Amino acid sequence: MKAVIPAAGLGTRFLPATKAQPKEMLPVFNKPTIQYVVEEAVASGIDDILIITGKGKRSIEDHFDKSFELEYFLKSSGKTERLHEIESISEMADIYYVRQKKQEGLGDAIRCAKKHVDGDAFAVLLGDTIARSKVPCTKQLLDIYNKYEASTIAIEKVPDEKVERYGIIGGKQISEDLYEIQELVEKPKLENAPSNLAITGRYVFAPEIFDHLAHINPGFGGEIQLTDAMKSLTKIYGHIYDGKIYDIGNTVEWLKSSVEIALEDPEVGEDLRSYLTGIIK
Repeated sequence: MKAVIPAAGLGTRFLPATKAQPKEMLPVFNKPTIQYVVEEAVASGIDDILIITGKGKRSIEDHFDKSFELEYFLKSSGKTERLHEIESISEMADIYYVRQKKQEGLGDAIRCAKKHVDGDAFAVLLGDTIARSKVPCTKQLLDIYNKYEASTIAIEKVPDEKVERYGIIGGKQISEDLYEIQELVEKPKLENAPSNLAITGRYVFAPEIFDHLAHINPGFGGEIQLTDAMKSLTKIYGHIYDGKIYDIGNTVEWLKSSVEIALEDPEVGEDLRSYLTGIIK
């Protein structure tokens, strides 16, 4: 199994922070967002990862490459724990890169992975979404894919005011946390939404998805929408993800994510909690 991580977006909602820095490299607590994503893929048993990048994304490649000068400095300074941490970043997986030539949507970014995937099933993890749970989100989807032999995506229940931010599914409930999807709508108005079950940025696809991506026309926003290609799949399941999703899509959600994850850290969590209690009135 291979994983594909789309990370080619411009990150305009984070300007000016993303003028010269990919939004996927914005830190959430003490790690760039995309490192959490790669770690999830690896924890799910995947060590072959393709990252879809674009212009101005070179720092992503640098982050997952070896840093000889930094490693030498840490070693000579006796900072062994930091050295091992830095070395592990470049050793955790085989990571490859391809550029999306034009900003034509998520569906187009996935099309860039066809040659690398080479006719096999594959996982997709959005580069600006962090999923945290005891069993990695992608591993949960892989288990369902292997059981039903059909494409499977992660979904979550969202409040009414957030429905129009996401792709929304409708379908037949198979079990408490599994749906056979019969309808997909990209960012619908609340009154037109088939449910409040939103696509959360984790997918496992059968290779047939590429056939559908090759024949769809631009959709919402004039872009090639992955959701539109998913509508044509022979069968697709939606799994209500058992865990926490952090959507690093806007500045408020990004700040919330960093605070929540930092509060869980044994070194800084207690001090941060005391600080926040003191300034909130």
